[in-house]
Amino acid sequence: MPVDYIPRTRELYNAYSPYRWVENHDTPPWTPLKQPLAESKLALIGSGGVLYRDQPRFHREDASYRRIPRDAVQADLGVWHFGYRTTDAEADHNCVFPLTPLRELAAAGVIGEFADPAYSFMGGVYSARKVREELAPQIADELKRAHVDVFFLVPA
Repeated sequence: MPVDYIPRTRELYNAYSPYRWVENHDTPPWTPLKQPLAESKLALIGSGGVLYRDQPRFHREDASYRRIPRDAVQADLGVWHFGYRTTDAEADHNCVFPLTPLRELAAAGVIGEFADPAYSFMGGVYSARKVREELAPQIADELKRAHVDVFFLVPA
């Protein structure tokens, strides 16, 4: 049976001030590809809280990110996220962090190159300001230094 979440949430929290949704008034800086995807270097960015081997877990208010080697396999990865049930992601990281499909697309020539490393963070549980002012600029700088042409952002 489907649940109508917005009215249900309003009902549960009606004793509190209404939630203030993030409003972005700036036009996103969309940039068309300069060459076909088959000639482009693509990076993976995921907000599902994926971790590589012994990397430290994310914590509340954590605006950091982790570098995940593109050749990491399921046994190398863990998941730590407060915002969703991680059972499926723990069983198969590809549902929130599709390393395997992107490696396959690179091998098939659909994308020119799959950038190494991929990037993981824990999205949705801290301020949009931290994402805009801290997290996004740090990852963007890494992507520029790696000469990445396009990135695939997978929200959790």
